[in-house]
Amino acid sequence: MADLGRRPERSPKRIVLVIAGGFILGALLTELMTITLPPSAARQFFITTVAASLGPLSVDLNVIALTIGPLILRANFLSLVGILLVAWFARSLL
Repeated sequence: MADLGRRPERSPKRIVLVIAGGFILGALLTELMTITLPPSAARQFFITTVAASLGPLSVDLNVIALTIGPLILRANFLSLVGILLVAWFARSLL
């Protein structure tokens, strides 16, 4: 008999997809807030972004050279809201 109350496995692939989807949803929500809300302290709180960057990364293998970057991660309050919404939606699917 199957245990219906058990939680699904948390695979690394699923976690990465939820976080990536959450950041995309958060970016969309940030753009919507920028367009729809009038200038105010609340709008500033929701759209203030913290950015971390890495790069550029260069790899030269004598046959082929590759440069990637800079890679920038931008996060704000709405990114966290997006991650929570995507995680809730992914959990409700299972």
